[in-house]
Amino acid sequence: MNSIYKGHLGETPFDIRILAMEHLPIIQRLQTIVYNALPDQSVLQPLSQGEFEYILNGNGLMIGAFVGENLIAFRALLEPEIDDEHLGRDCGIEESELSRVLYQEISNVSPDYRGFGLQQTLAKVIMNQVDVKHFDYICATVKPFNIPSLKDKFSQGMVVAALKIKYGGKLRYVFFKKTVEEVLLFTESCKVLMSNTTMQQQLLKEGWLGVQVFMENDEWFVEYKKL
Repeated sequence: MNSIYKGHLGETPFDIRILAMEHLPIIQRLQTIVYNALPDQSVLQPLSQGEFEYILNGNGLMIGAFVGENLIAFRALLEPEIDDEHLGRDCGIEESELSRVLYQEISNVSPDYRGFGLQQTLAKVIMNQVDVKHFDYICATVKPFNIPSLKDKFSQGMVVAALKIKYGGKLRYVFFKKTVEEVLLFTESCKVLMSNTTMQQQLLKEGWLGVQVFMENDEWFVEYKKL
């Protein structure tokens, strides 16, 4: 498989390739390694074999980072079914536009290769693969206090549009961005404790958007801005 990106992790060369069904065993193996290494396994919702197969069969895109022939990281985009849980509705996207939404799905990096910004590199590479003629929006969900994933989404210019119960009872931030970058001109700003779900939900209901997370006095805050 031809590389779509080449780089170095320190002095170690790596390349990024588009993944196919033949890669499924090594994808699942890496997901297991990453999941087992997590101190808090609730921050990651592993994908089932069926979900991986759905993406790899043309309903999205998966890319992987390799050192030699060793898969060390992967990232996925999913073309979702339009169902009752569709994230586009949570973000205020019109019903007629839901077919133009992609989800940022799982992102895994081997514990042996953390600290090199590989997750962000994969994000940039996979977003460059998106066909902007067919897709206008990217959506994603992140669990509150999953700080690395929250920072990952904000670093890509995604904003929080909702904070609600998803996936059968799990509280999640719902992020979105347009595939063609736009400049958002905000007029007001405020900060809210990440633990204050009610206040955040009220702001989101009033049209505020979450734009970054930060720590202050040993507590995590979310900055909200209003257009």
